[in-house]
This record gives sequence, C-alpha cells and structure tokens, in this order.
Amino acid sequence: MTTTDHSAPGSAGGAEGPGQLHGGPDEDYSPEQLAAMDRTDLDRLGARYDGVEVLHVDPLPAPGSPLERRNTRQVTMWFGLAALFALVFVVIYAGSGWFLPSWEWRVGSSTWSALFTPLLGASFGAAMISVGIGLVLYVKKLLPHETAVQDKHDGSHFDRVTTGATLMGALDNSGLPRRRMLKWTLGGLGGALGLMLIAPLGGFIKNPNKGNPLGTTPWADGVRLVRDDGTPIRPGDQVAGSLATVFPAVEGGDRAADAAVMLIRLRPEQLAVLTPPPRQADFSYGDYVAYSKICTHAGCPVSLYEQETSRILCPCHQSQFDVTDGAKPVFGPATRSLPQLPITVDDEGYFVASGDFPEPVGPSFWNIGRLG
Repeated sequence: MTTTDHSAPGSAGGAEGPGQLHGGPDEDYSPEQLAAMDRTDLDRLGARYDGVEVLHVDPLPAPGSPLERRNTRQVTMWFGLAALFALVFVVIYAGSGWFLPSWEWRVGSSTWSALFTPLLGASFGAAMISVGIGLVLYVKKLLPHETAVQDKHDGSHFDRVTTGATLMGALDNSGLPRRRMLKWTLGGLGGALGLMLIAPLGGFIKNPNKGNPLGTTPWADGVRLVRDDGTPIRPGDQVAGSLATVFPAVEGGDRAADAAVMLIRLRPEQLAVLTPPPRQADFSYGDYVAYSKICTHAGCPVSLYEQETSRILCPCHQSQFDVTDGAKPVFGPATRSLPQLPITVDDEGYFVASGDFPEPVGPSFWNIGRLG
C-alpha cells in the first residue's frame, strides 16, 4: 500500500497526533469562508495535499462519443425496465377487484387468484434485479475509475469542507447533469419504486376480509345439517353411539375449511352423565350433540370416536376429548375444548343449526377459554 506524508498548509498528512493543526487554512479562514469556497479555491489552499495520492485513473469514453451514448442507453434501458416492472406490481396489486379479477383465495378459486401472489413476487423481483444490473452498468461504464490511497488521520474543518467539495465534484463527474434522458429515467424509477413499496399498505384500506372472518363460519341460524352427498338428516337417522360428519347446507359449505361438524348420537348411559358447559345447556337436541371436527391443537381433522369411553380422538397428535363433558380435552397436547354447534330441528323435522359456533374454530393460538 502506498502512503504519503505531506505537510502542506491545511493538510492533515504528517500530523504527529490529534489536535488542532496550526498555520493552515483552519486558522487563516473562518468555517463560513471555507464553506463558501469551491473546489478550485480549496485546491489552492492545499486540498491537493490532503493525504490522498491518485495512483491510477482509467479513461472513460469521451463525452458525446458513440460509445458513451451507447453506455448511457444501456444503463437507461435497465433503469427503465425496473420502473416498468415496479409499475406492473402496482397495477396487479391495485387493479385486482377493480379492472382485474378479484384476488381473494378460496377453495376452487380462479386461476387468477392462484397466480396473484406469484405475479407480485415476479414483478417485484424483476424490478429489483433490473435496478441491480443498472447500478452495476452505471458504475462500470459511466463513472470515472481511479485508484487512490489516503493516510488515516484526525481531520480538521478544512478537511471536512474539502471532502464535501469532493463529493459534489463526483456528481459532476458522474455525468448526470448532462445526461438528461438518464436523469429523467432515474427520477421515474424513484417514483415507480416508491409506489411499489407503499402499494401493499393499501391492504389496510382494500381489505376483502370484512367483519370477523376468522371468528365466523358458514353456520348460522336455520342452516341445515347435510351429509357429504347433500342429503339432510333427521333425528332418527343415526343409531345410538354413532358419529356422522355433516356440513352446512349453503353454497360451498362442504368445502369450507372450518365448517365440518361431528354429529354424535349419545347412548342412554352417556346422556345420563352429560355435563354441558355453562350457557350451553340448550346446544344439544335430545340425545344429539354436535362438535367442530377441527382439532384445537393444530387444526387436524378429528375423525375417531370411541363410544365405550365417550372420547373423540385426533389421529394426528393423539389429543382426546370427552363427549359427555363439553368435548373437554382429557389427553394429548390440545388445551381447549372443541367448539360446540347449537342444533335444533326445523318444521320438516330436519336438523338445523340455531346459530354459529360461540367461539373461533381451530387451534388454541386463539388464547381464549370456553364460554362460562
């Protein structure tokens, strides 16, 4: 590494230690006077001897030459592509549900809904890649390349002013002031990237999940309980001790992830010890009870019923729930009871719900307890 040991007026080179330098521009001129000087004036005062030695300078194409114009077009093209991809991101995000199809995901949803997130990721990634390529080409082909070394020292105010003037001189050396097309492209790129970065904040306003989507299901007062083939159920259709999986008789009810329910007909000895939770004594109908089929541990489907022990079992992580005690967990990792669906019968004698679940369906990250 090459070092220098200049000690011209105003230079920090050659200083033996920290502290105010004497006999230089810092004592001859006030900070305001130094700040008002341009780089030429600072050079005359010794800025050229401020401990920096230029070892090598790679020549750039002459301003206005065909090579210089070609390099400028390449850089402009990549920055322009970055701005274009950023605008595509904004159009996809903001246009969904307006002049583009809605992006809400549902089971069996449209191809557009399935492609919405990948398209956002692709356009965002393409914008960032284009910015990166543009910056690399700009540095390699449009900025002057020089190799310089400088001694590390404690700088004076003169040194700080000189550094500021050097940075401002770098702007002139970059060629931006005279490359209008590139300058306008960079301005447009900044605006497009800004829109792309703040567009997702519009989700706080444009939110398709109105109301309480995580706390409600398709079940409601008067909705019939039907089998997977769509047939309704009467109280006498099941034998004592049996379990049937039922769904709400609404459009898409059999495909809703939180709507599956276990309809269980209790045996007489089970009915005798049935202990419903407080405020849910009227949720059952005769010897029938209905509980959510979604395990409160990790959301797995609870599908096994052991009528001899009155326990519902989750085959995934072995949680067990007592049917006669409000489906309270008695074994395994689950810590919350299965939500109970209030049921009754309609005028035609078919089972219907008398309301939605009194609490959210699914894993116990809801951090709530049973109604009581």
